Amino acid sequence: MKVLKFGGTSVGSPEGLKQVVGILKDYQQKGEHIAVVNSALSGVTNELVAVGKMACSNDPAYEEVLESIKQRHFEMVETIMTGETRTRVTNNIKVFLKELSDLLYGVYLIKELSKRTSDLVLSFGERMASYLLSEYASQEGVAAEFADARRLIVTDSSFGNARVLFEETNRNIGTHFSKSSHLQIVTGFIASTEDGTTSTLGRGGSDYTAAIVGAALDADLIEIWTDVDGVMTTDPRRVKKTYSLKSLSYAEAMEMSHFGAKVIYPPTLAPAMSKSIPLSIRNTFNPEFEGTLISKASSDWGYDVKGISSIQEVALVNFQGSGIMGVPNVPNRLFNALSEAEINVIFITQASSERSISFAIAPDDGPRTKEVLEQEFNLEMINHKIDAVEIRYDLAVVATIGENMKHQPGVAAKLFGALGRNGINVVAIAQGTSELNISVVVERKDFSKTLNALHDIYFLSTETRLNLFIAGVGLIGSTLLNQIKAQYDNLLKQHLKINIVGIANSKQFLFDLDGIDLDNWKAELLERGRKGNIDDFVTEMVELNLSNSVFVDNTSSQAVVENYQRVLNNSISITTPNKLASSGDFLKLQEIKNTAYRRGVKFFYETSVGAGLPVITTLNDLLNSGDRIQKIEGVLSGTLSYIFNSFKTGTSFSEIVKEAQAAGFTEPDPRDDLNGMDVRRKILILSREAGYQMDISDVQIDGILPESCMEAADVPAFFEELAKHDHHFEGLLKEAEAEGKVLRFIASMEGGKALVALKAVGPEHPFFSLSGSDNIISFTTPRYLERPLVVKGPGAGAEVTAAGVFAEVIRIFNYLS
Repeated sequence: MKVLKFGGTSVGSPEGLKQVVGILKDYQQKGEHIAVVNSALSGVTNELVAVGKMACSNDPAYEEVLESIKQRHFEMVETIMTGETRTRVTNNIKVFLKELSDLLYGVYLIKELSKRTSDLVLSFGERMASYLLSEYASQEGVAAEFADARRLIVTDSSFGNARVLFEETNRNIGTHFSKSSHLQIVTGFIASTEDGTTSTLGRGGSDYTAAIVGAALDADLIEIWTDVDGVMTTDPRRVKKTYSLKSLSYAEAMEMSHFGAKVIYPPTLAPAMSKSIPLSIRNTFNPEFEGTLISKASSDWGYDVKGISSIQEVALVNFQGSGIMGVPNVPNRLFNALSEAEINVIFITQASSERSISFAIAPDDGPRTKEVLEQEFNLEMINHKIDAVEIRYDLAVVATIGENMKHQPGVAAKLFGALGRNGINVVAIAQGTSELNISVVVERKDFSKTLNALHDIYFLSTETRLNLFIAGVGLIGSTLLNQIKAQYDNLLKQHLKINIVGIANSKQFLFDLDGIDLDNWKAELLERGRKGNIDDFVTEMVELNLSNSVFVDNTSSQAVVENYQRVLNNSISITTPNKLASSGDFLKLQEIKNTAYRRGVKFFYETSVGAGLPVITTLNDLLNSGDRIQKIEGVLSGTLSYIFNSFKTGTSFSEIVKEAQAAGFTEPDPRDDLNGMDVRRKILILSREAGYQMDISDVQIDGILPESCMEAADVPAFFEELAKHDHHFEGLLKEAEAEGKVLRFIASMEGGKALVALKAVGPEHPFFSLSGSDNIISFTTPRYLERPLVVKGPGAGAEVTAAGVFAEVIRIFNYLS
């Protein structure tokens, strides 16, 4: 025999009821002997709770909620019932609702709602739903009978969460089922006391009812039909890529249910375990899927853990003081006091010093807990043996669960490593000696992030997902997006999934948790983007609180830089070609770096100096291996490299600059390149990386432009002025060529002193043979004294800069994986 339990979502709509009856017909055609336990229509129990409270508060609006409940059931009858059945069922539902209405009116008049009366109010949900299902099944050819569980299950008088009296209950169930050959549709959740008063088995009690009935009838299997494909690896509402577990042991299921797995309720398992009856968790709307089987044995499915369960809202009580140490009776008094006050303890941990005991409770129990403990330990607190009770709210519990965790090194390391890399602070930890569960308390704001980080590390270890937020989608940003799109499939083969969650320009931004479409991002930003500045963009990025997040700054904006501290403080790595932070105020830069180190995230800015060239990486490798930077020289501007490499005898300097502008090598105003400020910032960045505490004022510039060119009103006027000085530049060129040298715009640093200037260099210099728009940097060190170490290659352009940023994104992936 099998006992099938259908949840509220299964019977909450006409389509759901039809699906349920289809399942019953399928079992009937197979000749299987079954019984059914049924829940209230989805949402009705919550409405009954609300309507009871409103009536008790003398709120006349309770009648509106009651009317909604009435209409919901009448509409169900109108939709699924036909002919005489519809008339009969409508009349009987009216009887149920009249009784409920009279009961609530009494509550409204006396302004009192005891637990006993509340149980009676709540019973109407299951009674009406089960009656509807029995009548609809009969109409569709399934011989079914409505069975009120109040005539079967006997409990004590602990209304709201009554304790079952199994001896009498089992006898009642056996007798009832022996008298009828029809399919029994049993009301879940409800029961009665020995004197016949309606009681309930607590929320989730319908599952418990199924287990009670199954155990009493020695069923072969108990099936819990719900709206998901069995027990998932974690909460699918919080983590998108979850898996259905094929099997669980009773112990694993007990742990999962205790920590919030809503498809199983803890009391359900006890009756089934007592008779070794397997439970199957199935999906009413996907009946072909086999779901999850819960039994004695746990199967090895290739992962360290079976699942990640959680409770989103808990409070943590810290009970401490010198009077606890070595006093055996204190824990006993503590938990007895909580038990007598009916306060459930979710999680317990104790310091090895025995000076403190911490435990988690439901937040609503916080004030009562404080009151109970202060009353129990009043004398010790007066004498300062025990401190005042501290309760911390806005917390959550997350638990990794699985029998394969036993004696498995590295499981805890993965957990704490993943949390640490994502900046998630662990408030408390507990692990039993069974090694079946490692539980951590975290801040509630980090709840979703914790679930995603742990799910990725345990179940998606073959795939790391990076969530990218990109500020600046101009030339460099759009090129980066194109490069990511081109490499997307190849990266997936390397177990890296790049998810572009947010993009922003100077006026608007767009977020999509599923990933912005890389084929259509421009149109989506235009159509779906919201107006806002970078502060708004960062605020929303931080509030999303996603694991494995990277912020890419493709701008040259100081406003973006001002957000770096906030980004890093929220454990989000940064990669950027923006030079303003790394060449700005020295102390602020150190604060940024210290924050990144403290939060365990990365702050990369390789592309701020040599675009895609490994300049900073090479410099740091030298220092980390024990070398020392004595001198740095570099042609650090691709624009100025192109201009002076193209400036030959027979050409005019102003025309070369115009050509560079037309080719897109310069800024719209070429003076922004020719003034040397960009190069000045780059040599400052390298000097700081070399260990010198320098500011921008420590870098001297020997300007190459006459003052009249700098003061020109606009770009055309600038070119007119520049042409007037072509003879000056021609003279510099001839002087250099006469000595067999070439002109190079060089930044240099030696001994903490830096200079940016136009220099003539001969064939012996490594910069002599430079061509095109290449950058070149040389490092003179004790190891590379006679022949400096040279890094050379394209140092400008959107393609190479974006590629450099892309490379840093991959470096962050390697760190996270």
